[in-house]
This record gives sequence, C-alpha cells and structure tokens, in this order.
Amino acid sequence: MTRVILSVMAGLLALAMASPSSAADLPRKAAPYYVAPYSWTGLYAGINGGYGWGTSDWTGGATTGSPKPKGALLGGTLGYNLQTGVWVWGLEADLAYSWMKGTDSSGTGVCAGVGCEARNTYLATGRGRIGYAWDRWLPYITGGAAYGSVKMTANTGANETKNRLGWTLGGGFEYAFTGPWSAKLEYLYVDLGKSSCSAATCAVDTDVKFKANIVRAGLNYRF
Repeated sequence: MTRVILSVMAGLLALAMASPSSAADLPRKAAPYYVAPYSWTGLYAGINGGYGWGTSDWTGGATTGSPKPKGALLGGTLGYNLQTGVWVWGLEADLAYSWMKGTDSSGTGVCAGVGCEARNTYLATGRGRIGYAWDRWLPYITGGAAYGSVKMTANTGANETKNRLGWTLGGGFEYAFTGPWSAKLEYLYVDLGKSSCSAATCAVDTDVKFKANIVRAGLNYRF
C-alpha cells in the first residue's frame, strides 16, 4: 500500500512540474491593436467654391421688379474646432468673390425696358458650428452673420453699391480623408436685408432686398 501511495504522489508531482512548461508552449493571443479616434480639435484653413442663386425684390414709387441673381463663388476659409466627446464646437469665417447677378426687364419704373440689375461682388460670413463626430465624419449645423455688397443698376445705366450686414443659416458634412486634410459639402441661406437705392440712381428712393441660396464644397488643412 505504501508503495502505491508513493507511486501516485510521484506521478502527481511529475504532472505538476510538467504543466507550466506545457502551458508555455501554447500559442498566445496577440494584444488587441488600439486605434485612437480622430480628433477634430484645432485651427484650420482652406478654400471653398460653389454656386449661388436667389432673389432681389425692388419696390418704391412706380418701381417693381425681381431680378434673380445667380453665379459662382470662390474664396477662403479660416476656423477653429474644439471637440468634447462626440460634440464638436467651432467658429468659422470665410470671404469669397462672387459672380452672382441677375436682371429683370419685366418690371415697372427703373426695372422696365432694359431692366434693373442686382449684383453681389463679394460675400463674407462669420459663423458658429455645432457638429456630431462619427470618427472622421462630421455632420454639422451652422449659423451667424453675413456681410456683402449689393450693386444696384437702374435701366438708365446709373448704379450704386451698398455694403450690407445680414445673417446666414445652414448645414453640411465634413470628412477627414487623410492626415490633416478634410473635405466638406455645405448649404447656406443668406439674407443681406434691404438696401436703399437713392433717388439720384433710381428716380425715387427704392428698397432693394437680396437673398440667396449657396451650395459649395471646401478643402481644409488642420494645423
């Protein structure tokens, strides 16, 4: 009996000594590879370009007319983002040269005959942005101030230009496609309010409104 007990104990001891070495020979699972989520925080600059179309209603005395300005825009962008969790808070400013213009020859007063023309030669905006980050995708809403020129030309050829402060509201989405580079697609509604065409240009004081829809694409570099 003693011999049997000693034999069992010796076998258990041998098994215990062999187990760690056997476990060491088993393949080990590789540690999971961690990829940090993309961060939108930082200063950025870029270019943007697109197309705008809208309306410019003229009213005053015997004048009525509604030119429909349209044309391309091209400019630059400067902004800053701060990301907290999935939310991205930003400030953005841009300035663009504008080719939006339109003529109405079906109106009355200074909009009769050859018609009256409304033209926008530049447009700037200063806006806040709120976005929801899905890693490298950033859908957002935006709104703030708009500032631009309204050039008013009567059917006599006389013209004058007013610089107007208005507002803008819109939204879009941005995608960080490689490194610090990102591309965006954006829609803005712009209202530059009401300008006054003087009697010297429009025969009588005439109110001229300017509103536009803008669709544009942009390319940004984050520093």
